Amino acid sequence: MAATTPPKVLFEHEGVFVHSSTDDVDDQDLLISGFLRVLDKDGESVVEYKPLEESVDPSNMLCACKDSSSVVEWTQFPTDRSHDHTVDQQQSCETEWDMVNTVSFKRKPHANGEGTSHHTHEKNRWAFAFTTADLRTVTLKTEGWTHLVFCLKDDTTLPAIHFHQGGSQEFMDCLRRCVHLTESPRDKTTYLVSCHNKALSQSFENLLDDTNYGLVQKLKKDPYTTTLGGFSKVTNYIFDAFRAPELEQRERPEEEVAEILGEIIPGLEISQLEEPGFEVITRVDLGSRPEVQRGDPLTLEEWLKYQDQEGRVRKVSQLKERIFKGGLCHVVRREAWKFLLGYYPWNSTLEERKSLQRRKTDEYFRMKLQWKSVSEEQERRNSRLRDYKSLIEKDVNRTDRTNKFYEGLENPGLILLHDILMTYCMYDFDLGYVQGMSDLLSPILYVMENEVDAFWCFVNFMDELHENFEEKMQGMRTQLVQLSTLLRLLDLAFWNYLEAQDSGYLYFCFRWLLIRFKRELHFQDVLRLWEVMWTGLPCQNFHLLVCCAILDSEKQKIMDRHYGFNEILKHINELSMKLDIEEILHKSEAICLQIKNCKDLPSSVSETLGLKVDCIKPTLELSDYGILTPPLHTSGELVVSSGPGRLSETSSNGYKVAFIS
Repeated sequence: MAATTPPKVLFEHEGVFVHSSTDDVDDQDLLISGFLRVLDKDGESVVEYKPLEESVDPSNMLCACKDSSSVVEWTQFPTDRSHDHTVDQQQSCETEWDMVNTVSFKRKPHANGEGTSHHTHEKNRWAFAFTTADLRTVTLKTEGWTHLVFCLKDDTTLPAIHFHQGGSQEFMDCLRRCVHLTESPRDKTTYLVSCHNKALSQSFENLLDDTNYGLVQKLKKDPYTTTLGGFSKVTNYIFDAFRAPELEQRERPEEEVAEILGEIIPGLEISQLEEPGFEVITRVDLGSRPEVQRGDPLTLEEWLKYQDQEGRVRKVSQLKERIFKGGLCHVVRREAWKFLLGYYPWNSTLEERKSLQRRKTDEYFRMKLQWKSVSEEQERRNSRLRDYKSLIEKDVNRTDRTNKFYEGLENPGLILLHDILMTYCMYDFDLGYVQGMSDLLSPILYVMENEVDAFWCFVNFMDELHENFEEKMQGMRTQLVQLSTLLRLLDLAFWNYLEAQDSGYLYFCFRWLLIRFKRELHFQDVLRLWEVMWTGLPCQNFHLLVCCAILDSEKQKIMDRHYGFNEILKHINELSMKLDIEEILHKSEAICLQIKNCKDLPSSVSETLGLKVDCIKPTLELSDYGILTPPLHTSGELVVSSGPGRLSETSSNGYKVAFIS
């Protein structure tokens, strides 16, 4: 018989408790202390819980209260409710971080030595073990501390395990490496469990033995980091890895591409149910593209005219239109960006804004103190904080270092960049720091020149882009589908050409969408583009039309030169720092007006851009710019899959548009 490989410990944490319940009044509220482990046994992940030798009496358990540095005793009184205040005080602890690691163990006395075997039996019956393949759901709740409940596929619900001494986050991180966890749509505290496709993953790694494909391995582990370093190159490797030399000129099966990309980039589920080669049955006549005129940047003198004596901004819609048409002079940006990003309310007075700034300053420095006061010993036990800090330090040292605001060693700008990103981890610890955030913060800090103002403006910007950086990447998936749909509407011939070159997924636009063209434009052009987009004009998701405008400028070159998959990726990559921002804004606005002038738009396009299907006018004046609430479906049906623009649509509103194979 072949020797079995000893199990590998992936996670181990002692001081995990089960709250037992027995008929013996003396044993009420007894805590069973044990250790939780995740093991790798011959390729299978196993979760096991085993009680320790001693039980814990909660009367000796201490915890730190949220609003006090003192330690209070937690005592249970089953029949006396006069001590509810103490219990409520204990349950006010906001997270397991507040629990002090001061749990003392008290052996239960037994007369004449009796009862030992009884408690050993009681202890052993709380032990359990299961493979992650048998796990259906995990429920995670925080009520003073965190506790987990496992439900298996055979409907067995295991005893709740309580993390009085922390460690729940590390356990969940380990579990995520073993299985895929998806938040339940019915209960945000419950996660649905699905196993990774190990067979496909293994075959993928075997095919990429060459060291040239190391970038792809990084993509599987951290798609964001690798994306920002060169997503197009990665995509190139992916497709080349699955293209046999003798079949290089043949089209790859759609389902193969979908499976590969869906496995490598979690969350981007590519439709495998439809064949490629869609066409429009009833073509939408967009008409000619109108000419547009843009203006000069808004000056400080003009900006002041929009404020009343108390500092309230008047004629906000008109002001936004003015900013959209010309942008802002740099001297105005520091104040105007606070309004555009939602840090300052438009109708606030000068005094109200000063008061708001004082409150936000206090709130910011309280959050900053949280990570500043973490000792080396604490940091050693907090792997997530260490990881965030390490990644921030690496990224800060390579963010916009050619800009005078950040160049040189010991630059104050770099210190502020680092401190704001670390404080954001305290503000949103679940998301923490993901590579690319430093790119989004850098222009804001450059304009604000103030740590607190930059932080809160960044927070509001991240609220808009939060889904871009989440593990499920739902925001990126949605935007790529919307972009593909828009491009197909605007130029079906070009879209079909890209599709024929395996580029219909438009993944070469990934970086554009992720960090809003930050690495495609010169720094000053980024400032202009962002402030224009922050007005919310002339439609929702204007950044998607910016993508369309760039592609529209490059389509002739791509098609005339018969660029294939590799050449398209190379060409798009080389556009960085070569784009003309004013030309792009002209064309993007013209495309928007062209779409608005169309009477028979697919409802998917109308919803993406925030247009009313039944109220589209033949022409729009400047005063008509604004976001309209997307209509509810009343007489049409829309089906959008997550493939590259897999859209089918029917309607009874007097028109019919459909894309079919």
